[in-house]
Amino acid sequence: MTYCVAIAVDAGLVFCSDSRTNAGIDQVSTYSKMHRFGVDGQRQFVILSAGNLGTSQATIARVKRDIKDRAIQSLLTVETMSEAADYLGAISRAEQEKHAKRAGGFGASFIIGGQIAGKKHRIMLVYAEGNHITSSHDTPYLQIGESKYGKPILDRILTRDLNLDTCALCALVSMDSTMRSNLSVGPPIEILVYRTDSLVQETPLRFEEGSEFLREVKRSWDQKLKDAFRQMPPFAWAASWDKSKDKAVNQDEDND
Repeated sequence: MTYCVAIAVDAGLVFCSDSRTNAGIDQVSTYSKMHRFGVDGQRQFVILSAGNLGTSQATIARVKRDIKDRAIQSLLTVETMSEAADYLGAISRAEQEKHAKRAGGFGASFIIGGQIAGKKHRIMLVYAEGNHITSSHDTPYLQIGESKYGKPILDRILTRDLNLDTCALCALVSMDSTMRSNLSVGPPIEILVYRTDSLVQETPLRFEEGSEFLREVKRSWDQKLKDAFRQMPPFAWAASWDKSKDKAVNQDEDND
């Protein structure tokens, strides 16, 4: 299983992915699911991958080959992020169709994000079927893979006006929540921050299994959650709380 998340805010983009590939309890391997492409000062792209490993690797290999061979269509020739997503989806579909007659699932999904000079930075989710969606003002993130466990923190925290450090920390907490609930998602964890209009990529941070920073994020988040829970209204108040509210409403109605 895989978990990848990309965040798009006014200040830029954040990409976060795990590196564990699980084909059974005795077949656990490590593969990077973050792939970077670009020309400094002109365009930058980051692709996150999830799903069938053969399909995702073949798709990324084709993207690299098209760049190397200076193909008519490649990430170096597309004019918009939407075109980049269509291009990526078409390659993925073609790779899946090669194996269509075989048993098993060969689907793969991707998140592609970045910026082309003169255009707005964006993130796009490319489905296994080849079509794509983008993020929105109210939901400034996209996920692929095991998304449900890491979603609540993203919904509660992320807004378009946040700084990139806060977004990166939110992505790591989202990843930690997923790893805690699904053992098939795990380190190394890679995270990359792209700043709006910079048109250059910083080197991704890579957190290994024994990372002290990841351990501190996990410890701090666990403790803060426990502290917040202890400050919730006691359950013993439940019956009297609602009755007092109802009584207050009835008195207001009588006074009217």
